[in-house]
Order: sequence, then structure tokens, then C-alpha cells
Amino acid sequence: MGIARDVHPAKRDAIYEIMCEFPFQLIVKRVPERQTECLLCTGLLRIVPGRRQVYDALWNQRNVIVKVFSHRLSSKRHLRREWQSLIAVAGRDLRVPEPLFYGQTGDGAWAVVVEKIAESSTALEVFDKLQDPAEILDLLILIGRELACQHIRGVLQKDLHLGNFLLQDEKVFLLDAAQMKFFPGEIDKKKSIAQLAMLAAWVPDSRKEAMKKLCGQYFEVRGWRYEKSDEVLFYKQLALHRKRAIKRGLKKSLRTSKRYFKITYKQYTAVFDRDFCYEDQTCDFIEQLDRLMGAGSILKNGKTCYVSRLTWNGNDIVVKRYNHKGLFHSLRHTIKGSRARSCWIHGHRLGMLNISTPKPLAYIEQRKGLLIWKSYLVTEYIQGQKLHDFLRDERVNQERRSSVMQQVKELLDRLGKHHIIHGDLKHTNILITKNGPVLTDLDSVQVHKYNWTYRIKRAKDLAHFE
Repeated sequence: MGIARDVHPAKRDAIYEIMCEFPFQLIVKRVPERQTECLLCTGLLRIVPGRRQVYDALWNQRNVIVKVFSHRLSSKRHLRREWQSLIAVAGRDLRVPEPLFYGQTGDGAWAVVVEKIAESSTALEVFDKLQDPAEILDLLILIGRELACQHIRGVLQKDLHLGNFLLQDEKVFLLDAAQMKFFPGEIDKKKSIAQLAMLAAWVPDSRKEAMKKLCGQYFEVRGWRYEKSDEVLFYKQLALHRKRAIKRGLKKSLRTSKRYFKITYKQYTAVFDRDFCYEDQTCDFIEQLDRLMGAGSILKNGKTCYVSRLTWNGNDIVVKRYNHKGLFHSLRHTIKGSRARSCWIHGHRLGMLNISTPKPLAYIEQRKGLLIWKSYLVTEYIQGQKLHDFLRDERVNQERRSSVMQQVKELLDRLGKHHIIHGDLKHTNILITKNGPVLTDLDSVQVHKYNWTYRIKRAKDLAHFE
């Protein structure tokens, strides 16, 4: 495979995707032996644009994983850190895929080759398939006990998440060794609890007993007692971690990543959820969007916005177009961000806080010159009754009505817990579905930093709702 060394790394990644019709051969010259190895790459597992690609491969009839570091300036440094960390983790009697060799590819990138763990899945893949809360807790306890073993051996993960644990039956393997720090002794209690809080963030806030059991299992492995002071520190770290995780997650939602991709096409800039649309379909979708909306079921046709329900690639979706309302209006939204972008961000924020809202699938901005002229928000369509209609439905019995109103109260309480103001809180903006209430129309959502401003806005929001 011959890709010129002077190709920009980001473009090189695109070339890899285009050229790599699997299987393909990858030649790696081992270091320090200078021996040439031939690997047959059979699939792309992950790509981080401009930095690395991860492949499934065969080497001497053995299943392996190949991580190729492609950054022009730092690939060798990344390779060295990865290899040295793998050796260090294995040397501390912790499970990692066996490091086999490393070397340089024909196009100047660096590659590390490790064994592939047979019949394994990441903890994240397992977590995503589980529905039973008890099974989810068992999974997190398994990871928590492994985390305690890491800390006993002086290993601390800087990027701790479920995707960095590989499961083979009851065995847990560590991934992404380059993101680990090594200490001469055990990790102290403060750092340990901070890490435990990162793991516990996968447990819903409401499950206090599950949190306590997870902490108890971790402390048992460490040989510690779980004191009240530890619990206070744990919940403080949990709140801090969730806040940071949301900030990171929102940043990722605005750029190309594993879950999203960002494109620029003619006068349009857009971000799409990869599960909604393939990259080669986006231009066609953008070009047709106004026509598709006109042919769909029109839900609203006002001066400010135009809303239509339609089907795309088998997806039942709602598209909301924010219309151009004059030069000053465009200038204001160019400076502070389009309304579609704002709703995209808030949709993801609520999703990460387990507050039900239609899943955002894409946002698109149309520019004229430097100004944002129009913008579009694409979300999933949610089937449900507006709260206003539900409360007046004579077919609904009192028990069901009381249950739903309690769920609505809990939804509003969750908004309050995170200092979020809806801004247009009314019965028509809450849909009642078989899975509970869903909050819609996020155009006026605000997140308040200060208690006094939040309390004033919250009172107005609730008064409007009642």
C-alpha cells in the first residue's frame, strides 16, 4: 500500500478509507529487528481523523489488531507511548492484549500489532445490549473490581470509560494503554474515588442502592471501609465528572467523531449522526430537503419556522427549518450560533442527563457570504399525545393520569436539578408516550450558572406551565 509521506494526515485517512477495499496487505518493517512483516487487514475497526486507524488483521495465520498512527509530527511519539505502556501494564500482572511487535509502514506511518482476544466484546458493547438493571449493575461491579486491582498495582486510566475494557467471559482486559499513568505504589483514596465516580456515572441518579453496592464492592477489593466521608467525596466527584463528561460530549457532537461527522457542502455546513445518514448521502439529503419538507406532513408553517414530518431512509423524522427574518436577525444568529445548532446541543445535553427528548439526528446551516441565512434541525419523530390532550382524554383512568403527572413532576425536577430552564414550558411541549413524558421544542432552553438567575427564570417557567 503506497501512500505518499507528504500527504496531509487528515487527507491520508480519507485515502485509507477509499483505497482499503478489504482485505488488503499492509507491510510493516519491524523495529529494531528491521524484519519485514506482511499483514492482511480484513476490516476497519476505528478511525480518528488525522491520528490513527485500527484494523482487524491476520499475521502468520494469527488474528491480530493493528493500530496505525498517521499523524505527521507525533506518530512516532504516540507509537512509543503505546508500546511502552502495553509492556508496563503487562509487567504489573494486569490483562492486556499481548503486544507482538511494532514498526514503520511503507508510507511513513507507525504501527503497533497486538493479539486479538477471541470471542470478546468491549464493556460498552455489552452495556448497550443490556436492559435489566441487575445485569447492568453486575457488569459495572465486574469492571469496578478490576479497576480496584489496577489501582492496587499503581495503574490509573486517564481516559476511563467502558469502551476501554474488553470482556472475554469473566476476564477483563485493558485497552488504550497509552492513556494510563503509572505510580510506584497504590493509588491513593482521593484519586481512586474520583475514578470510581467515573464508572458510577453509568448508573442512573435514582438508583442509590446500586451506587452503594458498586462502591462497596470496590472498597472490599481495596480492603477499605466505606465511610460517610467517602460517600460525601464520592458524590461530589460524581457530580463533577458528569458535568465534565457533558461538556466533552457536547464538544464531540459538533465535530467529526466516532458517532458524528461534520461536512461542508456549497453554502451549507452540517453535522449528522452516523446512524441516521451515510456520508455519501448527505449532499443529496441537503439538496432535496426543502422539497422533502413540502411533500411531507406539515406540522407548522409560520414566519419564524416551518416544521414537517417525513420519511428518509426508513426513518420517521421531523425537520424544523428556521427561516430568514432579515439582516439583523441573521447577523445575531451568526454571532451567537443558529437556533438549529442550539437545539442540537440542548437535545444532546438532555439525552446525557436522561431527560427524554426527541433524538437529534442532524443540524444544517445555510450561509450567504459570512451570514447564517437559514438553519434546519432534524430529529426523530415521537408518537404521543400532548399533555394538554392527554389530561382531557376521557378514556384515561385516574390511576394512569396520576402516574403520568408524577412522571412529569420527576421530569421537571430533573431539569431543576441541573439548573435547566425550558423557556416555553407548556402542556403542548410535553408529549405523553408509552415510555413516559417527552420534552419537545428546545428553542428557548437555557442552562443557568447562578442560583439567583435560575430561581427567577424557573418561577416564570413553572407559572407559564401551570
